Amino acid sequence: MGAGKTLKFAVCEVLQFVGLCVPLFIVMQRFAVIVAKVKDVSRPPGDSRTAYWLIVAASVAYVTSTALLIWIPLKYMVFQKKTFVIGRKKWRPVALVYVILSTLPCFAFLIASSEVQINNNMKHDMFMEVPVSLVLFSLICMDVVERIRYCRLTGRANDRNREAEIPSTILTHMEPVTPVSPLNPLVPGSAVPGAALPTSVPSASQHHNRTPNGVGLRPEPNGTVPLVSSLPGNPRRPFSISGLSSRSESTAAYHMSPYTYTGPLRFLCATDARADVIVDSFMFWMDTVEMVRSAGHPLVYYSGWVFPIYIFSYLSCLRVVVMPHSPLLSSLGVALQDLPFFFVRAGLVALFGFVTPVLYMMKNLFICLAFIYFNFMTKLRIFNTERMVF
Repeated sequence: MGAGKTLKFAVCEVLQFVGLCVPLFIVMQRFAVIVAKVKDVSRPPGDSRTAYWLIVAASVAYVTSTALLIWIPLKYMVFQKKTFVIGRKKWRPVALVYVILSTLPCFAFLIASSEVQINNNMKHDMFMEVPVSLVLFSLICMDVVERIRYCRLTGRANDRNREAEIPSTILTHMEPVTPVSPLNPLVPGSAVPGAALPTSVPSASQHHNRTPNGVGLRPEPNGTVPLVSSLPGNPRRPFSISGLSSRSESTAAYHMSPYTYTGPLRFLCATDARADVIVDSFMFWMDTVEMVRSAGHPLVYYSGWVFPIYIFSYLSCLRVVVMPHSPLLSSLGVALQDLPFFFVRAGLVALFGFVTPVLYMMKNLFICLAFIYFNFMTKLRIFNTERMVF
């Protein structure tokens, strides 16, 4: 491992460990202050200081024990690429352990702080801004570090960067589509060396609806035909109707971005997948941030609604365990975030007024409806308007 890789590895590990410890210390210290205030009212002053330092000592002991017994061994196994930890790379064990060891205790102490103040008829601290924002910001930083740590942080992005769950709208490393013509011996009805040309040449649409083995295929609505193998041993390639152009034209079309601009203002089109992953991580958490922020309203915080808010917010945090571009992420987003968030926000608006923006409630509703309609209802016969192609 070179000096640059060692430095990047150390920085990533330090950032994640700080994100694990600092939110716990801040939240538990604020909880200790609330308990000390309660003790000042009901007991002699000495008991309040004892309770404060006991909670602080418990937080230090918890962070130390979890770091030595769980966090460091897990990091070692991930770094050594143990098969039973990394598996098939469909989930992120570090994210799961972080959500359990850091986010769950923080949310639990936020709920406990509310209950302690309600039971003792006092309003001392609502955890309105700094602790809650610190918990979610640490979670976002952990997500960013996990997604960008396998990429180069200097120079331009390369193809290896896109293998580490980083999204990109630019098509790269695409194989050229073999042009289809009547002279292609791989297509039924084409000319064969030494044989006479057929009297009638099949049309281009007939070529695209049949494979080299004569099996009929129907083109997709976007103009592509399902993957087929042209010859035994050849890799499966996309077969596109737009691939009737020459080899050079198709190759250039696939290697160029659809938003390529070469004018004098081309510097405004600067983009990098490593920067986009940071934006994507923050946008991924905006709904959860807004839901937790609504719990900081005085009418909501000193009521029983902090329980469903923090419980469902924590469940939405579990989505980070799945890989960023896993097909499972869409259904998890609806089941763990949009559907429960819609009912919680509807109850908050009905009881307390507009303590949460209506925009987010409409967002949850439309995402649930769109998910159900396009994934399930469109498969019903009444919604299936496709015609059979012969």
